[in-house]
Amino acid sequence: MNQTRVFLLFAWLMVATLLYMEWNKEKDAANAPAPVAAAAATTGNAIPGNAAIPTAPANAPANAMVPAAPATSATSNAARTGELVTVTSDVLRLTLDGGSVRSAELLRYPVDAKSGEAGNIKLFDPSPAHYFEAQSGWVSNNGPAPNHTSGFMPEGNARDFTMAQGAPSVSVPFTWTGPNGVTIRRTFTLARGSYALEVRDEVINNGTAPWQGYVYRQLIRNPPPQKSGYTNPEALAFHGAAWYSPQDQYERRKYADFVGDGPLEKDVTGGWIALLQHYFFTAWIPNEKDTSKFSLTTSPENGVNNFVVRSFGPGVDVAPGQRAETSARLWVGPKLQSAIDTQHVPGLTRAVDFSRFTTMATLAGWLFWVLTKIHAVVGNWGWSIIGLVLLIRLLLYPIAAKQFQSMAKMRKLAPRMQQLKERYGDDRQKLQLATMELYKKEKVNPAAGCLPIFVQMPIFLALYWMLSESVELRHAPWIGWITNLSAPDPFFILPVLNVAIMWTTQRLTPMTGMDPTQQKMMQLMPLVVGVTMLFFPAGLVLYWVTNGALGLLQQWSMLRRYEHLTK
Repeated sequence: MNQTRVFLLFAWLMVATLLYMEWNKEKDAANAPAPVAAAAATTGNAIPGNAAIPTAPANAPANAMVPAAPATSATSNAARTGELVTVTSDVLRLTLDGGSVRSAELLRYPVDAKSGEAGNIKLFDPSPAHYFEAQSGWVSNNGPAPNHTSGFMPEGNARDFTMAQGAPSVSVPFTWTGPNGVTIRRTFTLARGSYALEVRDEVINNGTAPWQGYVYRQLIRNPPPQKSGYTNPEALAFHGAAWYSPQDQYERRKYADFVGDGPLEKDVTGGWIALLQHYFFTAWIPNEKDTSKFSLTTSPENGVNNFVVRSFGPGVDVAPGQRAETSARLWVGPKLQSAIDTQHVPGLTRAVDFSRFTTMATLAGWLFWVLTKIHAVVGNWGWSIIGLVLLIRLLLYPIAAKQFQSMAKMRKLAPRMQQLKERYGDDRQKLQLATMELYKKEKVNPAAGCLPIFVQMPIFLALYWMLSESVELRHAPWIGWITNLSAPDPFFILPVLNVAIMWTTQRLTPMTGMDPTQQKMMQLMPLVVGVTMLFFPAGLVLYWVTNGALGLLQQWSMLRRYEHLTK
């Protein structure tokens, strides 16, 4: 298999993979759970998502494994009693009401790279059209408890908290006090530069009877819009729920399979549960020693089946005069690996979903690590991509050289192979034996020319997914006209250059041994692949152009080196 065929086969495989994934996405959308009805218009203080309040288990010890927590029905327009408070750090602006994070704005991630008019990315949003919230409350089987819709009230008169210059963090306290003397003080804390919001609950029993309660933490959102297009990385990215447990590691489920794949009821110590999307994610991260139950469900609200992921538990049993505490972190931000690493949470980097397969995700993670090291030196993600491809090409050079050498020897044997075909005619068995004898005599391994592609393919596929999923490349400039590596080339210069490189590579090696039909198909490949890449993100096309240019240079060099074998 010559270099041209290998290079073009890579391109065809990538296009075929993208087309298959797009077809599979359309099929999943067709099988997705249908909405309850058309989304109803809401007025006044209509609050989506109130149906997702769990119930406390009956007569269960507080430190025991909690059973499943079914959702109970409640009206959508039930008014919330909590007052809205805004808290702003250097990277986040959140709106809280004590029980829920109602909105979350990512101050360093604008929607549009060219203009700030569209504002910043908002992960949480209370509007019915984009409803998405993080909620936390309590349930009890022996007394009242605050849920996420009512109970918590802010302390003091301040309703706007902004991190002071030079301050390490900013905190916002809320309090609920029940008629039985039980008080729960909830404190939200944002650290400087962090996308992890700490939510700490302190339970104080000033009453005369023991109080038992269970905390729940959940993410709820309406069905996100379905993106389409095989050149759109957002459409190819994973959208759905993901969770991590020490026993089963990383698991995930698409929105289309939320109900169809059966209920999730998993007792987990530590771990995390999240909703993922392209470039960003939100996740509840319980304390590593806390035991909770992870579950997925849907909640009909405003004519739509909202998706809910929940961490239920741990429970506390607080005697009169005693207190207990539980806390968790809420991640609301980008899939920024350097920031995720600072949380020191096992498996949380898998939220950067390079692949559902651990081996492929690990390989992509290694490639990203190398990419970041190169970026630390050159300071530009475009040049970092070029450097990474160059490094990979250098590492795979011995394999490519072996491949070309084997191909050259096979071409040298072509006349003798033709003689064997003429001698043995239709006797395939004798022809096969004679051919194997010729290979053995000339010390030629016919598989050596094709096997290297199976070594290179996982690397290039992992590199493709890594470039598609890395938020670090979002809105990142390269040079000149490429001001956004995550958007298509505005002047199509890179796609045209890619076609030229593929065509030149093809011309460099005559396609001997092919019938005319095959030759015509091969000649059309550069144009077909080039057209499919017109609207790919510039960072991915830059990768293909660099890889193709290095392959062309390598092809030319090897033709000169092994010229005596190809004559």
